[in-house]
Amino acid sequence: MRPLRIPAVQASLSFILAHWMQFCFATMRWTHENQAVAEGVWARGGGVLCAFWHSRIGLSPACWPLNRAQPAKALISLSADGQFIAKAVARQGFPAIRGSSSNKDKADRDKGGSQALRAGLRQLKIGALAITPDGPRGPARQMAEGLPMMAKISKAPTLFIGMSCNPAIRLNSWDRAILPLPFAKGAIVWDIADYPTGDDLDHVRQDWAARLNDVEARADAITGLKP
Repeated sequence: MRPLRIPAVQASLSFILAHWMQFCFATMRWTHENQAVAEGVWARGGGVLCAFWHSRIGLSPACWPLNRAQPAKALISLSADGQFIAKAVARQGFPAIRGSSSNKDKADRDKGGSQALRAGLRQLKIGALAITPDGPRGPARQMAEGLPMMAKISKAPTLFIGMSCNPAIRLNSWDRAILPLPFAKGAIVWDIADYPTGDDLDHVRQDWAARLNDVEARADAITGLKP
């Protein structure tokens, strides 16, 4: 049995990771760019989709201030790795909706796709839903249709969030995920869009992938993190 499939191992590692992330976030030197668009969303309240690439999930709790933003949940895959991440993120105030927003030609029962869609739409009536649109297994930085589809159905705005830190731990994973280090330089960059009326879903997917690449590249430029 793989270690991450053992509940006790999941619980222990998620506890360690959550507290490590909190310590790193508290000691990092942050730069926030274009935060006004996020401030407008937080002040207005209501539903909002929060999109960032899967490689930056380890930084994601730092972008959402629980004391002044709407309640948020994270859409996290049904994999064993997803369970581990779900526990770590939940410890920081972001409970998970388990499933996947991707459309990799697998049956819904395999990834909880239909159930996750319904639960996600319910969440968007009251608060924020965080999605990694290239998850759970990539290809990295290629957006599946799930995010624009949920935006179209829910009519909720989408925040594109680029996050970076340097120095950082870079994992040998399919997405080359990064984890923060204490006292690093951190950056969060925002952009926002509504689903364009009458536009083709595939065109929106490509446009939004480019916008998400742009905010992440800008965050990396601020911190000096190499691609």
